Amino acid sequence: MHWGNKETEYFYKLTPEAIMDAVERFDLKPTGRALPLNSMENRVHEIEIENPNAKSPSENFVVSKFYRPGRWTKEQIQEEHNFLRDLIESEVPAIAPLFIGDESVFLHEETGLLYCLFPKKGGRHKDELNDDEIEILGRTLARLHLVGRKRQAPNRVKLIPSTYGLGNLGMIEEANVLPSHLKETYPSLVKQIVQLIEPLFEGRTLQRIHGDCHWGNVLWDVSDPEQALPFFVDFDDMVQGFPVQDIWLLIPGRDHEAIQKRNLLLSAYEEILNFDQTSLKLIEPLRTLRFIHFSAWITKRWEDPSFKAAFPQFGDDSYWEIQTADLREQIGLIQESLNPQYY
Repeated sequence: MHWGNKETEYFYKLTPEAIMDAVERFDLKPTGRALPLNSMENRVHEIEIENPNAKSPSENFVVSKFYRPGRWTKEQIQEEHNFLRDLIESEVPAIAPLFIGDESVFLHEETGLLYCLFPKKGGRHKDELNDDEIEILGRTLARLHLVGRKRQAPNRVKLIPSTYGLGNLGMIEEANVLPSHLKETYPSLVKQIVQLIEPLFEGRTLQRIHGDCHWGNVLWDVSDPEQALPFFVDFDDMVQGFPVQDIWLLIPGRDHEAIQKRNLLLSAYEEILNFDQTSLKLIEPLRTLRFIHFSAWITKRWEDPSFKAAFPQFGDDSYWEIQTADLREQIGLIQESLNPQYY
């Protein structure tokens, strides 16, 4: 993959006319109204369409997604969409893009951008979940992982130390963003961490997972007055990984209350699908890899004006000093988590 900054210029060609042209390819009639939606990585718009058969307000809109060039190949994006279609066919709550035949990813020739269209679906974020809702979420996530096992995604990134650790470190070093006093310390810590955690990943089976399954990517369908149901959104970071990645992101805390909630979620999860309890030892390693990956992500996008606005502290030495301190702390937490009595 190439996540370079130079591809950002392609987005400057994405005019309102280009967006409407993309919608018309699906034999839909846009009214000309479009609303940009928040997205750091891609360019996403809610577009009003003429739909005299609409049964709900949402059916009067579609959502276009233009992918950042140089990040994913068409084949990689199609594997994401295939996963979403698999989920819908298995009646797992998600939102799949519109397909034409077996394809859902298309090249917009004028801009050179890959794009797709999604139906609009309403949902709400929840700041707090009660025990019943945590159990519902656990069973729903288990169903998602069960579907994830059914098909391979050979072109998607593997969430393992060599990619999220050493691969991202290589990008950071190549970009020459580390301050002089940390040019040796930060890489040394990353390499130490990779060496420490690699044995924990050996012998485990990778499968399709959400990959970025934090609370912001779970919406709740509140149309049923009896019971709200969760559905998952934004599979853009779908990876070949381990189910525990999605689980720890949903309940990321380390304190007693967080562990109780995670155990409740896992208890409901195991009503549907067996969970490998030994994979809990991957939580701190995966958390650490996410730290490294996040820094690499900003590095790769730094010339995009939206990233400079969102992460102004990134250009300061203090950013990398904090990251270095965090990695040191994670080494201690990883070592502690290897204790059989930790969980």
